Amino acid sequence: MKPVPMSKTFLEKVWGTPDLAPWYESGGRKIGEVWFGTEGEPLPLLMKLIFTSERLSVQVHPNDEYAAKHEHSRGKTEMWHVLRAEPGAALACGLTKQITPEHLRAASLSGEIESLLNWVPVKPGDTVYVPAGTIHAIGAGVVVCEVQQQSDVTYRLYDYGRPRELHLDKAMDVSSLDPHPGIRPPVELAPGELRLAECEYFAVDALIVGAAKLYTPDPSRWQALIVLEGTGQLDRNEVKAGDGFYLPPGTDPFELESTDGMRLLRAFVP
Repeated sequence: MKPVPMSKTFLEKVWGTPDLAPWYESGGRKIGEVWFGTEGEPLPLLMKLIFTSERLSVQVHPNDEYAAKHEHSRGKTEMWHVLRAEPGAALACGLTKQITPEHLRAASLSGEIESLLNWVPVKPGDTVYVPAGTIHAIGAGVVVCEVQQQSDVTYRLYDYGRPRELHLDKAMDVSSLDPHPGIRPPVELAPGELRLAECEYFAVDALIVGAAKLYTPDPSRWQALIVLEGTGQLDRNEVKAGDGFYLPPGTDPFELESTDGMRLLRAFVP
């Protein structure tokens, strides 16, 4: 069995950007997200690239229990791996101090929440893990690769005056007011392999590819590979940044090779 190229869906967003290089061409459209997909039943994880020119809304996602009861959906735990960051770029994770739910609601309505967010300066290579219940926002001027549970349940607390619905009652139900640890340091698994994030829903690794080597997928589970940067060969086919591949269970070993230090993201369900 061979690796299967994943489809890509380009989504325009008010906070998106036409600058998608070196991953893609935008055709002048303000693209905010590029989703990777497969044929048939959706995977339990969604992988996407996010491109921003403005801040995204301040939001929170429910856990599985709350989402099942109120939305007939999975919850949404996610992680971000930073690919590009303009000077001063930051991601918001949690709050800078402990506040009451009543204060959180009032701050969301007044806009004070912007100053209460824990804005973490980021650079390429940084990873942030965002469990369900974490109040968060992606800042302007970044490109991140996001891996998340396959769910689109989002509760907005604040949207910078944009005319979109807020979901304060449900956001109050699910928001954690505990501190967030910020940047998650990688853990080396083997030479050229780093564990970026791991939880009950997903494991995400970075793979650095150089001289030709045989890659042997775990035969018992599916994996997804996203080319984050560089060019190279995957199973003797030319690949470049922005390409994605689905490896079904039982995928045969194949060769990986790069002359410019191609970097891949690998995601799977543990």
